[in-house]
Amino acid sequence: MKHNPGFLKLVDQAKQRVKECNVVEVKARLDRKEGFHFIDIREDHEFAQDHARGARHLGKGIIERDIESVVPDKQDSIVLYCGGGYRSALAADALQQMGYENVMSMDGGIRAWREAGFPLE
Repeated sequence: MKHNPGFLKLVDQAKQRVKECNVVEVKARLDRKEGFHFIDIREDHEFAQDHARGARHLGKGIIERDIESVVPDKQDSIVLYCGGGYRSALAADALQQMGYENVMSMDGGIRAWREAGFPLE
């Protein structure tokens, strides 16, 4: 997908402020049964099509509104993902501004997850 320059600039700025992880790291954490919130921030129809096994859905349009109900402890570990890692970087940046201290964006998003052959629901 070709993204507009203004969007890419915003994403680049957010990526300078957020931590990123890759799909292999996230899958290893899931395999070890580490306690963290694995959140798919894509649109409802994207999540309904398929999503990483074990992921919970909180769309980018509502995550700032609803995150405190889903993850009340701002010290909890959170991994966000989207289609390719751009929207999740923006959402991670917003959550950090809300005081969440252990939030990461999964680089490559669901595309990288699928390419790695990791489990989907």
